[in-house]
Amino acid sequence: MTDEIIFPTKPIAGERPRTAERIPPEAFFICSAIFHYLGPAFAVLLFARVDVLGVAWLRIASAAVVFAVWKRPWRLFAELETRERRTVIALGFVLAIMNVCFYLAIDRLPLATVGTIEFLGPIVLAAFGVRTMRNLAALLLACGGVFLLTSVRISGEPIGYIFAFANCALFVLYILLGHRIAATGGRGGVERLALAMVIASLVVTPIGLKNALVAVFDPSLLLAGAGVGICSSVIPYICDQFAMARLSKATFALMLSLLPATACLVGIVVLRQVPSISDLSGVGAVIAGVALKRSAHG
Repeated sequence: MTDEIIFPTKPIAGERPRTAERIPPEAFFICSAIFHYLGPAFAVLLFARVDVLGVAWLRIASAAVVFAVWKRPWRLFAELETRERRTVIALGFVLAIMNVCFYLAIDRLPLATVGTIEFLGPIVLAAFGVRTMRNLAALLLACGGVFLLTSVRISGEPIGYIFAFANCALFVLYILLGHRIAATGGRGGVERLALAMVIASLVVTPIGLKNALVAVFDPSLLLAGAGVGICSSVIPYICDQFAMARLSKATFALMLSLLPATACLVGIVVLRQVPSISDLSGVGAVIAGVALKRSAHG
């Protein structure tokens, strides 16, 4: 397999619904970025009443129910070719284990630390798309912005770092596998995503169902868990599929550097956290890097 296939320099083309074609892929990404942090904000509220693994199960299971009712993805499984089937199954395992590792990491380490480690993978992935000095400058700006926005502090339990780095590696796999299924186009990609999420729910059930039983019989906790799933695994993953279908892996990975900036905005609106001058400088550097990357592609 050539580097061009693994790391394409052009957006992946596919047959997409006309409505999605009228919307810029960046808009889908921004929507995904916002909900990427709304979900964890709800999850933090649940940690006090539901075990971490239970919250992870609620997130994935509720998302799987939504996808199952909406898309009935089991009908697709028999129609897929062997290679496509393996990709979807692999994505299901990645989604399950990635989310479990993420929650286990933020339960032991500051969110800023886990976030910094998580973005090491996408930034390295973006480096594979560097072809010009302009793109290199864009990558350096994005890296500098992420560094200003998040500070790694050596604190917490050592095992937390193991989970954080595992989440980082799995996040890169999510990007690679997500782009592969996005090559079928927005609608086909979402159908495969739905199937992968159902598979993820089967994978995570032996891990987290026991810890989630306290919420199963409490309507308020169950509703909160469903909110976490919809905000964390339904809306952003669907938006990712529409964005991935029209952006190269390198461009998408670089744009992921905007997530810390989105976290600052969510913190201001939801948590009333006022960013420091350093935070604002980081936001500006990341946005400048993404803008420079986009201008390099015309």
